[in-house]
Amino acid sequence: MASQEIENLVQALAKLPGLGPRSARRAVLYLLKRPETAMKPILAAMTKVDERLVTCGICGNVDTQDPCQICNDPRRDEKALCVVEEVSDLWALDKSRLFPGKFHVLGGRLSALDGVRPEDIAIDKLIKRVEQGGIDEVVLAMNATLEGQTTAHYIAERLENYPLRLSQLSHGIPVGGELDYLDEGTLAQALRSRRPINQD
Repeated sequence: MASQEIENLVQALAKLPGLGPRSARRAVLYLLKRPETAMKPILAAMTKVDERLVTCGICGNVDTQDPCQICNDPRRDEKALCVVEEVSDLWALDKSRLFPGKFHVLGGRLSALDGVRPEDIAIDKLIKRVEQGGIDEVVLAMNATLEGQTTAHYIAERLENYPLRLSQLSHGIPVGGELDYLDEGTLAQALRSRRPINQD
């Protein structure tokens, strides 16, 4: 049996996404066997991040500086703005290096069941950014869920009177995907989003 302190560490790690009690226990044992090369560097890095962690006042990203590194990057296209639900979505899109512009994190999505209203997420802040001018395109990168698409539709309505190009991520069959392995929701979305084939 481990001490209560070690057990508390296991329970804390088990709350992380992708880690259950068994994986957390293995991770803790790994750290305990390598205090100098594993545990102390992780502890130092976490302490430093904890001391400096801030939310970007412009886009809602989390970083150790405000404005964040993305908002401070002069190479970014100021005229293009990608709207995402969560910071994890921003990080995933930014890691792909496919979007050259800046981001806006809503901090959630509209959900009547969960009581999340437009004023509970950063939609008004998005509208203010657009009102300041200089943005030519807004990409709505919401998740392909009912709540995500409801949020995208609501934002599109709020932005329809502004002189900008409004686009949304395409959803459907992934490249290399086989129909037999796709769920019904993905297939339904792919059928709804079908487009004509140009014929000469």
